[in-house]
Amino acid sequence: MDSGQQFLQQLINALSLGTIYSLFALGYALVFSVLGVLNLAHSAIFTAGAVIGLLLMRYVNASAPVAFLGAMIGAGLLGIILEWIAFRPLRKRGAPRISQLISSIGAAILIVNGFQLLFQSLFGRTEEYFPRGIVAEQPILIGSLSIQPIRLIILVVSLALMLLLQFLVRRTKVGMAMRSVAFNQRTSSLLGVNVNWVFMLTFFLAGALGGAGGLLYGLSFSRVTPFMGQDIALIGLTAIVLGGMGSIQGAVLGGFLVAIFQTFSIALGGSSYRDAFVFIILFLILLVRPQGLLGQPEQNRA
Repeated sequence: MDSGQQFLQQLINALSLGTIYSLFALGYALVFSVLGVLNLAHSAIFTAGAVIGLLLMRYVNASAPVAFLGAMIGAGLLGIILEWIAFRPLRKRGAPRISQLISSIGAAILIVNGFQLLFQSLFGRTEEYFPRGIVAEQPILIGSLSIQPIRLIILVVSLALMLLLQFLVRRTKVGMAMRSVAFNQRTSSLLGVNVNWVFMLTFFLAGALGGAGGLLYGLSFSRVTPFMGQDIALIGLTAIVLGGMGSIQGAVLGGFLVAIFQTFSIALGGSSYRDAFVFIILFLILLVRPQGLLGQPEQNRA
């Protein structure tokens, strides 16, 4: 394989991985844009999507599309529960945002420990593999390029979800309510917007996107562990800071950029340096543009 074909092969790998990173980062960005606080339990919800999809395939014999839909709904509902338990009581008391941040960390630990116990009781270990044959395994050959079908599926499904989210936020009344609450919660409430309902919807959408990303991530590596969200949590934070905190377009751009940096740094220097290379790029960009590539100086954006 010549250098041009190697470049294309790495680019395909980066694009498929980037869509997963972008889905994950979008969940961070949605909650931050509306509440102004990071939900650090989002990585546990990411894991929940993979776990729910795995259980549906293992014990209900669900097909991949049914398991995918179930994972999104289940992770979205978990996001609502998280909002009720970890965020709403503190918000009603007027607690500072750092309290909500710490509460989300505690919730993440509880969820991960719950998955640990579940895996030990069901499988006797802390990792499990998806059933074979769920997704076609025969690579698609285009010349000397070899493309795994799961990578194409990830790319198409993830891009479709991103476009649907963009349409929802920019072109619907629901999206208008979300943008209104992001701008000013008190004014939105006075204008008749149900702020608590917007918060619930935001957490559901963020959870559904995180769950979708978790299942696709699990399928791409064929296995699920209770700790898989921890591996991607820092990557998601890097993506939203790089793209712009609270910016939907920034989260997508940041996810793709991080994946590209990682993939090509592996090709150049090996996997041991991929995260270091990403964070060096992040540091350099933030020195020049602290609000991120697509971020704005304002604190609240939708």
